[in-house]
Amino acid sequence: MTQPASQATRGHLAMLLFSLLVAGSFSLGSIVANDISPAALNAVRFFIAMCVIGLAAHLTTGIPKSAARAPWRYLVLGGIFAAYFVLMFEGLKTASAVSTSAIFTLTPILSGIAGYILLRQVTTPWMALALAVGACSAVWVIFRGNIDEMLAFNLGRGEVVYFWGCIAHAVYTPLVRKLNRGESPIVFTFGMLLAGFSILMVWGWSDIRATQWSSLAPIVWITLFYVSICASSMTFVLLQYATMRLPSAKVMAYTYLTPSWVILWELALGKGLPPLVTLGGIALTFVALAMLLKSEPA
Repeated sequence: MTQPASQATRGHLAMLLFSLLVAGSFSLGSIVANDISPAALNAVRFFIAMCVIGLAAHLTTGIPKSAARAPWRYLVLGGIFAAYFVLMFEGLKTASAVSTSAIFTLTPILSGIAGYILLRQVTTPWMALALAVGACSAVWVIFRGNIDEMLAFNLGRGEVVYFWGCIAHAVYTPLVRKLNRGESPIVFTFGMLLAGFSILMVWGWSDIRATQWSSLAPIVWITLFYVSICASSMTFVLLQYATMRLPSAKVMAYTYLTPSWVILWELALGKGLPPLVTLGGIALTFVALAMLLKSEPA
């Protein structure tokens, strides 16, 4: 009886590290968003992640010829995922790391909607309630607890841009399941990264050529390698590890830790705390997290 509990504990620890690493991409991304084109940064990001995942696939499962069936699948998924990351860094040009990470917590509810449309997946009432609490916490943080701004729903440009990116992310998740034809996760991800890199090279070629790579500040390179290895390759492995040991609802729950981790990242980077009223929304994210981690009532 101890083995299942131990495996579940390892899954939870993997998702804790996953949410911490994802949060770092918001804080570091907000620092460098105006120093490099989102398309140029993410083209290199996809290339590095593609090399790491490709090497891992070669050393483990191998890349069978059958994985090349219907290559349009990888183009669709790679294009959607590339759009998410480009829109994320475009949004971080004007939006704060805390507010964008709060918008990220809307991804589970958006994924639920996309999952119903694409796969007819039905969300249970308990999970729907937890997602609603999480959505309320996101709105609270985005508008800094200002009721008038909430009622007017005047979002900043950066928040709107990133919200569209989160819609792309939400569509990507059920599409992976719909378009996978038996390929292993690591091989399927390699195909997606290869396609995404190719799309970014074509679409962002002018930005890539215009970037003065030798003149970039060290923090840009630090961010680039962080988002490529820690916030891409490592998080992929952690997510795959956790999904084999935890129910999907519990895996999804850790999304709600991201704003809290971002606040700690901001403190570590010397940016200070967000307004105290924002912490009320952060507290709500813990309520949503607890609801999703708790077993559903009978």
